[in-house]
Order: sequence, then C-alpha cells, then structure tokens
Amino acid sequence: MDYLEFKINCLEEFREILIAELSQIGFDSFLETEEGIDAYSLAQGFNREAFDEVISNYSEAAQIQLTEGEMDKINWNAEWEKNYDPIAVDDLVYVRASFHSSQPGFKHEIVINPKMSFGTGHHATTFQMLRHQGTIDHQGKKVLDVGSGTGILAIMAHLLGAGQIEAFDIDDWCVDNGNENFELNGVSSLMGLGTIREVNPIGPFDIVLANINKNVLLDEMGIYSDLLVSQGFLLLSGFYTEDIADLEQLANQIGLELIAQQSKDNWAALVLQKK
Repeated sequence: MDYLEFKINCLEEFREILIAELSQIGFDSFLETEEGIDAYSLAQGFNREAFDEVISNYSEAAQIQLTEGEMDKINWNAEWEKNYDPIAVDDLVYVRASFHSSQPGFKHEIVINPKMSFGTGHHATTFQMLRHQGTIDHQGKKVLDVGSGTGILAIMAHLLGAGQIEAFDIDDWCVDNGNENFELNGVSSLMGLGTIREVNPIGPFDIVLANINKNVLLDEMGIYSDLLVSQGFLLLSGFYTEDIADLEQLANQIGLELIAQQSKDNWAALVLQKK
C-alpha cells in the first residue's frame, strides 16, 4: 500500500490538536518530532479537500510549515520504537510498548503496540479517560467501549476488574491491532467491527466508554443512555472544552447528569451518570 507523508512543522501546543483533526479525515499514523508531527495517510482515498481545510484552519495560529511526500512502504514497528515513549497516568497506570521495560510504583500496567491505531495514552483525551476510569468502580461490571481504537480503555476496564467487556471500532485495522493488544494484556474479549448501530450491542451496561468526537457523541448519546443501567456511568472525550455545554445540554435532556469533568490542552473529558 502506498502512503502519503506530510511533515508538519507547527507550534508544540497544536500537535495533539492536529493529530486529532487529521485522524478524523483518514490519517492513520502519526509520529511526533522535534519540529511538529509527521502524518501518514493511504494514497488511495486521500481526501485532499478535507486535508487542505484542516491545514488552512490552523495555518496561522499554529505557524504551520508543510512538506509533502510519498512512500511505497514503511517499517511502522521500527518507527514506533524510535518515537514512542511510555506514559504514566498519575500512579494509576503505566502505558508502555512491548519493547519497553516495566516500571515499579504503578497500580496497573498496560502494554500497547499501537502500530497505526489511535489511542496510545499520549493524547489528552485518552489520558483523561484513563484517569476518569480510575475513579469508578469497575469490579464485576459490564463495560462497553465504543470506538475502541487500540483497545486501551477496554484493557484498563479489564485491569480494574470488569466482569464483561464489549468493544468495537469502525476501522478494521484498529480491530486487528486492538485484538493483538487484548491478547498482550490478558483480555479474553474480541473487538468487533462496525458502528454502534451495526454492532448493536446488547445491554444493559454498567459503564459505557466513548472517546470519539463531538458530532458522533451528539448523534449516539441517546443510544449510550438507553444501554446504561440506572445509576450507570458514561465517560466521554474527544472534544474541546468549549463543546462541553452542548454535550451537557443533550445529556440533561436524556436523563444523564454531569458529575465530573477535567480538561487538558483544551481537550475535555466528562463523567455522566444515568438518573
């Protein structure tokens, strides 16, 4: 498969924003560099108009300088080994790749070999979802992970004692990668393929996790609520702090109450509870 490579020099505070924006339009791998990010997309099906719009929206504020190229193939594992560092979410969990050593002092450890999937814990949304999960009792609970990516949140649920986990993603590459990560971390579930309407998970669930984007969350929040038990928890991220009001307004209309929130690098994460 031929890939397009975009070397994007930008201000440091815009790296994660650009990664999130580009991941929404078909980019499936990113490497952070000293100057910014390298972003990769399959040449087939590349959406030039959407890409130009993202770059235009942030060009001035992020001081973007762009270089484009094309490559026949790349050794993704070797690239990840050079560029992927472990992360720590407080003392809750240490997230590392299989080529990193374990570290003491953490309650849990997750091994993620992300390949080209989104969700290594580095992005502020994933980081905050993991932190929120640490505040909620998962013991014996039934958990649904919507848009699971690498499977990192489902793995966290497993480590926190969840009794049953269902996870799925719309990207077949994510499903393959997620299932590999499930095996690495002793998760017996298998990740499914499709949207929530296509997968049609059978509830009720005690906890629903959804780290996607604002438009999808607004479209699907009613489904999440219907799948929750009374007093069940819905954890959301993938949107900016200025989007909280819109999400909370809809949540209140469908019987969900905001009980906790946090933000990091202008990305927000919410915990909602079904009344």
